[in-house]
Amino acid sequence: MPTLQVRDLPEDVYIQLSYLAEKENRSLAQQTIVLLKEGMVKKLGSKERRGKLLEKIRTLDIDHSDIPDPVDLIREDRDR
Repeated sequence: MPTLQVRDLPEDVYIQLSYLAEKENRSLAQQTIVLLKEGMVKKLGSKERRGKLLEKIRTLDIDHSDIPDPVDLIREDRDR
């Protein structure tokens, strides 16, 4: 597993990181990984997130013949 070393980390960031790690019962390294992952998810654009989600959906083995056509459903709803 790769290692990341951060130099010149501001003291206030270190203190906040330490506080969150203790609060969540994690080590500094674990808390840093959690925060980095959360930050990257937020940073990714919604279009890219949607694309990744669609890729996951395409890999699922789903029988699409049971799924009704959305146009038919809308038309049926409007006809009521």
